[in-house]
Amino acid sequence: MAKTLFDKVWDAHVVQSIADGPQVVYIDKHFIHEVTTPQAFAGLDKRGIKVFRPKQTIATADHNVPTKDQLQPIREMLSRKQVDTLIQNCANHGIELYGLGHPFQGIVHVIGPQLGITQPGLTIVCGDSHTSTHGAFGAIAFGIGTSEVEQVLATQCILQTKPKKMRINVEGTLGKGVTAKDIILYIISKISTSGGTGYFVEYAGSAIRSLSMEARMTICNMSIEMGARGGVIAPDDTTFEYLRGREFAPQDFDAAVEKWKQLCTDADAVFDLEYTFAAADIEPMVTYGTNPAMGIGISEAIPSANDAGLEKALAYMGFEKGDSLLGKPVDYVFLGSCTNSRMEDLRAFCDIVKGKQKADNVTVWVVPGSKQVEQQAKAEGLDKILAEAGMELREPGCSACLGMNEDKIPAGKYCISTSNRNFEGRQGPGARTLLASPIMAAAAAITGKISDVRELI
Repeated sequence: MAKTLFDKVWDAHVVQSIADGPQVVYIDKHFIHEVTTPQAFAGLDKRGIKVFRPKQTIATADHNVPTKDQLQPIREMLSRKQVDTLIQNCANHGIELYGLGHPFQGIVHVIGPQLGITQPGLTIVCGDSHTSTHGAFGAIAFGIGTSEVEQVLATQCILQTKPKKMRINVEGTLGKGVTAKDIILYIISKISTSGGTGYFVEYAGSAIRSLSMEARMTICNMSIEMGARGGVIAPDDTTFEYLRGREFAPQDFDAAVEKWKQLCTDADAVFDLEYTFAAADIEPMVTYGTNPAMGIGISEAIPSANDAGLEKALAYMGFEKGDSLLGKPVDYVFLGSCTNSRMEDLRAFCDIVKGKQKADNVTVWVVPGSKQVEQQAKAEGLDKILAEAGMELREPGCSACLGMNEDKIPAGKYCISTSNRNFEGRQGPGARTLLASPIMAAAAAITGKISDVRELI
């Protein structure tokens, strides 16, 4: 029987199928951080049991960590307590922790691929919705809740109902200034934030195959923003070359590649739902509302539909129906998050700002996704390019993606953000978030307003 890539990986990990119910699925790698684990570990301790397979659990501190003066005590008491609790729990259960000061520390969905822990054909979970990022490697990766984190810590398995299957094809050549972030924002704008509910998405087509691994991670990262359980892209030579030589890549790498080459959708496999989009129809995108589907091409106007949700979103954002976003002033620019904080993102941002000056009205936060990204950026002189432009390369963490640490956008201020969510208060109470690509963020940083990056390329 013909199978999709998703079927092949999922079915290989089913331990038991429950009649008319969910399946018990084996988990290869479990990523954990400081926010969704305290209650899970407390549950284990209450029952007097240890983590079943600690060597398959990888911990880091990312959500609550400051992005300046990381070797000093964390000032926010709740953040400090959560990080300290993670340190203690990992010590108690024999789990490797990449904490503050460790050369591998960083955002969980950045360090997994970067270290070669994320590999094709694996099942990967984390108490974080953007675990879907790892699907870029042909892995089945999805976020789980705290009770499920405890379940995996205790058994290395999880109870799950198998999702339906969707394929999204993007065909053709991307235009000038169009990036992976624009592709996924465009897709979500077309199928809505609930269009993927109940599905696991495979991204395919010539435009997807042309992308680098870091760009593919951006696509899969935001699968959850259309309601999907996760996203996956078939591994290919681009995948294999990315993984070659990484810290935790297989020792017999060529043998692993031969196995990974089998991870593709059979030609006659059937999906429950399928979409096809033309790459030529996509232009640089920016969101105008309070969910990721409220996005438009930079040359377009805000819709004028008679819709209560739209009106509520525009009232919060301070925009009007039919407005163009071009020329709207911004207060903050944030380059970072598990969506866009990798080397390619920093390089692209710096290519735009090099030799220019930050606009006086804008505060710019450039936050690398890991210590390795930070060190590489410094090795390439990107910190100097930023400094000459009046900007600063900070230390790694989730930062202003979410209002959970010191990096918050003040109420009423506008932030062009390369992160993944723009809900009310996502970046801080009352903050107004506009999602865009790294180069669109760079254009705003230089001009002080929402601009068409194609005019700066």
